[in-house]
Amino acid sequence: MNPSRALLIGIAAVAGTLAFYLTSGREPPPPPPPVVVAAAPAIETVDVLVAAADLPMGQVLKPADLRWQPWPRAVVNDGFLLRPALPSALEDTAGSFVRGAFLAGEPIRREKLIKANGGGFLSAMLPAGMRAMAISIDTRGSNTAGGFILPNDRVDVVRTQRDGEPGRAGASETHAADTLLTNVRVLAVGQTVQERNGERVVTGDTATLEVTPGQAEMLALAQRAGQLSLTLRSIVDAAPSGPESPEPRAEGGLTVIRYGVAKPMSAR
Repeated sequence: MNPSRALLIGIAAVAGTLAFYLTSGREPPPPPPPVVVAAAPAIETVDVLVAAADLPMGQVLKPADLRWQPWPRAVVNDGFLLRPALPSALEDTAGSFVRGAFLAGEPIRREKLIKANGGGFLSAMLPAGMRAMAISIDTRGSNTAGGFILPNDRVDVVRTQRDGEPGRAGASETHAADTLLTNVRVLAVGQTVQERNGERVVTGDTATLEVTPGQAEMLALAQRAGQLSLTLRSIVDAAPSGPESPEPRAEGGLTVIRYGVAKPMSAR
């Protein structure tokens, strides 16, 4: 059929229908009622402190690492930090040590954090397989770079001991020094594990070092045999060369030169 003819037939049919209702006095059929959509019930929310990004174990939290996020109150856990109850939780949590990793958007829980002055903090700082070993140091700083060694600095450990052989031969007493460990990380000085209030000098009676089990045995013996000193390494060469921690020097690696004669010395 011709499209034009079909269009004319359709118009005529519509016009005839309207004319029928007008002449019969009937009203045209009412439009269908509108569909009413019921509003979803409002969900009560509360602000929860969450991680703003992925937080690996061992990270020290900064305010930028945290944020408040609305959370359905019905699923809030008792361990969450809620803004109405703890409005300063973000500021108070900053500076804590992450004991267990967080994913971005995960609620912060106190049991996965350690304060710098809390119990278990030092053990959480240690990588797997490493040990914390405290050695005695001079409070005047005479054997610790003048007191300018801080936590997280890297040092060499030098042992100074008396050389007994000249004494037995009737000669004057002499001393020998050898480097036991190199590029060792300082975990704490005294009871301080981090700088406080911008303080640049930390003093104490002990320095806690991050060492391997074998290095810990060497340090324990060296403290009985002589005096230990720490030499501060430059920041340029303080970074570890690889994932392995520095190992003790081989036994017998020290040579003492006296009166022009070289003599190998035991490292113990």
